[in-house]
Order: sequence, then structure tokens, then C-alpha cells
Amino acid sequence: MTTRANHKARQAGFTLIEAVMVIVIAGVLGAVVAVFIRMPVQGYRDSVARAELTDIADLSLRRMARELRLALPNSIVVSDGGNAISFFMTKAGGRYLTPDDDLAGQPVLDFVDPGKRTFTMVGPPPDSKNAIMKGDYVVVYNLGIEPADAYVGGNRATIDKLTTVDADKGLYQIELQDNPFAKQNPPMPSPGSRFHVVGQPITYFCTPGAGGSGSMSRQWAYGIVKGKPAAANVPTNLLANRVTSCKFDYSTDANSRGALVILTLLLESPDAGGSIRLVHQVHVDNTP
Repeated sequence: MTTRANHKARQAGFTLIEAVMVIVIAGVLGAVVAVFIRMPVQGYRDSVARAELTDIADLSLRRMARELRLALPNSIVVSDGGNAISFFMTKAGGRYLTPDDDLAGQPVLDFVDPGKRTFTMVGPPPDSKNAIMKGDYVVVYNLGIEPADAYVGGNRATIDKLTTVDADKGLYQIELQDNPFAKQNPPMPSPGSRFHVVGQPITYFCTPGAGGSGSMSRQWAYGIVKGKPAAANVPTNLLANRVTSCKFDYSTDANSRGALVILTLLLESPDAGGSIRLVHQVHVDNTP
């Protein structure tokens, strides 16, 4: 009994031919499965890549649109062949007193005497985020052409100090370092006695690159320059990479005092995952 059992045990198992056949069949099955699964996997990878590109482009364009809606009227400038867009961003504003207001003891914004550098502001109290600071600029009736062009400076004055007169009534006094409004020829006060408070201009620009090797960035704190600054040492933040091309268009409508900015951004995945093109339209108010 023991000898016969051992003999049967030695005969159990696979022969070499059976093992080779199993390997061949497994290889064939694997190849067939790979043919059917490759395309879905590749499609999934491409979808993930396009979703990532869309998120990058959408976030960048929304950031631009948010700041463009705060642009100083008639300050948007497209340069660098449509690859750059610059503008003053409004941080505060209000109404200035005029002689017609006849408010005793409160100085008015003078368009005659350059020596009078203090005027009374009427408006809501500036919050901490958009507080009016020394070094900011007061801009009156910006038309984008001289002598009412904030880039040139005929209607732009530097703020020296802000003093609260009566916060409950919304009265503040702004002292200027100089009064360029009284030096305009001819003087150009605002028909609605309005003014804007802005900082230095900002610029969004693209550096296109083949195969998604380009980028889009934001520049600020480079002084008063009309269009994209040429200086090398300018603070710059990267907003988007994988940029193949971009285009900024700006068209005005003189009748409605409005303008339309069209932002077009093309991003491409570097690993052949496809490309996406996003177009964003922004309506801006150009009423000075």
C-alpha cells in the first residue's frame, strides 16, 4: 500500500508541454485584454490632463476678470501684440466737494489755484482692505487722452494724508502732495464731481511656448508705465504654465461708456494629453 501510494504521488503534476501551453494561452489572453483596455486607460489619462488644464486656465482667467472689473475707467491698455494687458485697479473712490456744495469750513477740490492741495471727500468710510494710504493716487475724470490721462499724470495726484472729519456723515479730508488739476489746460473737472483712488498699474502678460512650454504671469509695483513694463527687475507672479498662446482684446463703446475685454488662453499638455482653449468675456465700466 505504501509503495503504490508513493508511485502515484510521483506521477502527479504538469508536464513541460502543458506548462508551455499555459504560458502561451496566458500571453494571448493578456494581449487581447491589453488591446481592449488600452484605449479606455488612455482616454482616462487624457480626460485627467484636460481637466487639469481647464482648472489652471479657468482659475487664471477668473483672477484676471475679477481685477479687470475694478479697472479705472479708460485705463486698460493692450500691448505686446495682444499678449499683455495693463490697467490701474481702483481701490476706493467718492465724491469731492465743489463750491456749489456751500459746506462751510470744508475745502473743495480746486481747479484754479495749484497751491490748494486739500479737499473734502464725501463717501463711505474706506475699509481696512481698501484703505486710502499715503502714496496712492487720486484720479479725476480719466478719459485716457491728454490732459485727462492717468498714465501721463495731468489728472492724477499723489495722496499725502487722509484725515477723518466726520465718519458718521462720510466726510474726510485728503491732502495731496501736489495739485495737478489746477494745472490742466483746459481744466477738466468731473461732471459728477467723482474721483477714484488707485495704486500703481498692474499687467498680465503671456510668454507663449510651443507644446505648452509657455506661461502667463502678473506684474505689479513697477511705477507708472503705460503698457507692459520693459524693466527686468519687476515683481512677477506665475499664474499659469503650459501656455501655448494667448490673446487679449479690448474694444470700447463710446455711446454706452462701456467696454468689452475678451481673454483667450490656449493650454497644452506636455505629454500629448491634448489641449484646451478658454475664452472669457469681461464687461468693464468706462464712465469716468
